[in-house]
Amino acid sequence: MVKHENFKTCDQSGFCKRNRQFADAAAATSSWTSPYALDPASLKFKDGQLSGTILKSLAEGQDQVVLPLTITFLESGVARVSLDEEKRKKGDIVLRGDSKARKERYDETASWALVGGLEPAKGAALSEKVETGYTKVYYGAGGKHEAVIRHSPFGIEFKRDGESQIQFNERGLLNMEHWRPKIEKPVDEKEGEEEKKEEEKPEEPKGEDESTWWDESFGGNTDSKPRGPEAVALDISFPGYEHVFGIPEHATSLSLKTTRGGEGNYNEPYRLYNADVFEYEMDSPMTLYGAIPFMQAHRKGSTVGVFWMNAAETWIDIVKSKTTANPLSLGTKGHTDTQTHWISESGIMDVFVFLGPTPQDLARQYGELTGFTAMPQSFAIAYHQCRWNYVTDQDVMDIDRKFDKHKIPYDVIWLDIEYTHEKKYFTWDPLAFVNPKKMHKQLNKRDRKLVAIIDPHIKNTENYPVVEELKKKDLAVKNKEGNQYEGWCWPGSSYWVDCFNPAAIAWWKTLFKYDSFKGTGPNTFIWNDMNEPSVFNGPETTMPKDNIHHGGWEHRDVHNLNGMTFHNATYEAMLERKKGEIRRPFVLTRSFYSGSQRSAAMWTGDNLAEWSHLEASLPMVLNQGISGFPFAGADVGGFFGNPSKELLTRWYQAGIYYPFFRGHAHIDTRRREPYVPGSPYTEIITQALRLRYQLLPAWYTAFHEAATTGAPIIRPNFYIHPEDENGFAVDDQLYVGSTGLLAKPVTKESADSVSVYIADDQPYYDYFDYTVYKGAGHHTVPAPLEKIPLLMQGGHIIPRRDRPRRSSSLMKFDPFTLVVVLDKDGNAEGTIYVDDGETFEYQQGGYIHRRFSFDGSKGFLTSVNIGTKGTKTDAYAKAMAKVRVEKVIVVGAPKEWKGKKEVVVSEEGAKESARRKKAGFEFHEASGKSAAWAVVRDPKVAIGKGWRIDFS
Repeated sequence: MVKHENFKTCDQSGFCKRNRQFADAAAATSSWTSPYALDPASLKFKDGQLSGTILKSLAEGQDQVVLPLTITFLESGVARVSLDEEKRKKGDIVLRGDSKARKERYDETASWALVGGLEPAKGAALSEKVETGYTKVYYGAGGKHEAVIRHSPFGIEFKRDGESQIQFNERGLLNMEHWRPKIEKPVDEKEGEEEKKEEEKPEEPKGEDESTWWDESFGGNTDSKPRGPEAVALDISFPGYEHVFGIPEHATSLSLKTTRGGEGNYNEPYRLYNADVFEYEMDSPMTLYGAIPFMQAHRKGSTVGVFWMNAAETWIDIVKSKTTANPLSLGTKGHTDTQTHWISESGIMDVFVFLGPTPQDLARQYGELTGFTAMPQSFAIAYHQCRWNYVTDQDVMDIDRKFDKHKIPYDVIWLDIEYTHEKKYFTWDPLAFVNPKKMHKQLNKRDRKLVAIIDPHIKNTENYPVVEELKKKDLAVKNKEGNQYEGWCWPGSSYWVDCFNPAAIAWWKTLFKYDSFKGTGPNTFIWNDMNEPSVFNGPETTMPKDNIHHGGWEHRDVHNLNGMTFHNATYEAMLERKKGEIRRPFVLTRSFYSGSQRSAAMWTGDNLAEWSHLEASLPMVLNQGISGFPFAGADVGGFFGNPSKELLTRWYQAGIYYPFFRGHAHIDTRRREPYVPGSPYTEIITQALRLRYQLLPAWYTAFHEAATTGAPIIRPNFYIHPEDENGFAVDDQLYVGSTGLLAKPVTKESADSVSVYIADDQPYYDYFDYTVYKGAGHHTVPAPLEKIPLLMQGGHIIPRRDRPRRSSSLMKFDPFTLVVVLDKDGNAEGTIYVDDGETFEYQQGGYIHRRFSFDGSKGFLTSVNIGTKGTKTDAYAKAMAKVRVEKVIVVGAPKEWKGKKEVVVSEEGAKESARRKKAGFEFHEASGKSAAWAVVRDPKVAIGKGWRIDFS
């Protein structure tokens, strides 16, 4: 299991400990007042932006610290609060130890994380009513949002419709550690004189601990801290909110626990410091591989959130306080407030505030800022087969043939580090991978792909052109002395490419061209691992914080961004492999930050072949989705260890609901490809895989929604049913996009049923036999080993393709089936999005996007276009002209249809003689607990045209 001694606790992280002590001191002092005040004379408001100066008071006789404040109100209804330190901003400080680092606080996170949504609000306005000690700004649609800025002590209350939603510095924990020179003591001081001077020394503000101001040691490494203490912290309160979500990545529940102790809670804050955590443990706030500092709070009728845009090591405390109803006060109800405390080691304070009011609003607004999920190639959302390692090119081709022999669909096979020649990236082992082109050629026969791993550490060895160029061009990360940093990883001695450097990115892009990375082809894609970065001999298995990146920034400032800069560079490289060959890249990353969704998929890292890890994968992947990075998955089967056949089978049945769906295993594990377990497990796993492939049209449509609205691909109960208080914490079941498909994977050993929570009064139907489940609450659904618990919520139309194929690309021109699932009023609606699944021509209108509607009162099903015409629309429509709907299934069919033998079909653009035609119809009566259903066979309508099927 994880070696805890390799990773810091809050007490071992100086700035976290100091700020927690600061919070404890404030809570213990009844007369506590925050030392931060806004100078009202400094305030200016122009073009949706309020600027001013906050003054931090120090001990008597010391000058106040000047902190420039900017509050920007955006057209989207989001507010941005930024706070800097004037002395550092001007460079008016002295660095210690002849450091090569920058003097300023790091303020470039936005250049990596943000891509839009920053237009200032034209309608934002200062309140005309002048109130002593306060400044008010109205903003948002209709001026319904309000920022009440308290001058002294400084604080901000964000309101929506007059009701408080989010509060800054309500507990007075704002703390920006200002620069101060280190007072070096003479080395020849006598002990008695030392004690005397200690007594005369001005008392530091309560809660500050000088022991880690100037340097800090951990794991045999000493961090030099040339800028001294520079942490920034703030308390952010959510009054009336019991549930908060987000801030991945942690192996914990979706609804975040409190961190100040108590039964079932944590004693440590949630930590965001991207790290290579080997065999991570469950139910823990411990840091993992990625960091998205976006938190949302939810209650009935309202969702709000904050995005703490800081890339340094960050800790977040969560405390919940309950207020019970007063029986003597009529109309007052009990409520819960959630109070959070955000603490980052360096950088400016830069926080975005979202006032909702819906989960969909937050998803869209956060996506507008940091970017929506990249639209993947269609193969990328199918099944991926991986292990560390397939040992030869013959091994890869043998695996490929065995999938075909057992008629198991798959799209991608992966190679871990052993394919390289002595761990040198962009090379092939000449003895094991003798003919990589032949290997690619065989995969291409079934339109399958290969993914090869490329990590950021470059082996330091002779006769290796890649490292020779890296050193010659001076493109590696530097140590604190300004020399190229040398550390240890898989290849041994290594250098790390610095992708904060534009020149390094330009060079990196050249390495992937076909004449550089010989043996690769158009069906080769890339996996970026170890990019936290993982450094085996570094502190906490990563780089020293006083390393230097391009621009003079210390690694401490940019650590959580590092992985994203690397996979961004790889994405760009994949776009330029060959002139004129423009295909959507596929890049998998282990480390990530806000904005990573624009160019990569992610997985949850090195999990274990244990039931607890299967169970934890669901809230972890759900949390990625609501935090703006929905192309997420977990290693199916568990990376470490050997799963039982039952566990492996159940994991595949769960994995088909991960947006990124990959089986993976450690080098020391036994082989476990789906055909290995034997009967009945192989057949059951194959059934699960075929269900994923059957529903790929629904999944692809969900990806398109994510790429255009920021919506999660798989969705927790609170996102679908935001009014259902009983379901806010439910995180062991999920909805697939907007399809109404509700899945509850089995995550318990020997289970033969699951309890599915239904939040509404719509009918839910078993996907396979149409058993009806009705009524809000828990329902027991049978789940023997061969059964996948999957329900369909009434009111949806689900697109699918029913013909089994060996890879998704071979389904490209297959006909569609539409499953019309009627709601309690006899209506249903759904959408489908289809494009070529490969190029960027969809950006010029090369796609089909249609809405299907069934009107129960009129008895007809229609298809209407909801796309926007572009230059590529007609060409794509022509290519898809013969792709038809081969079947319509109506679940919950009205009994009045009994005896009907045909329906009337009409299609736009058809010849007069064929404009109204008839299609065969079958009605199946309800039986036992199963609903009635009906089938229209081969209505002969094109998926890309408008049409109507009349059932009346």
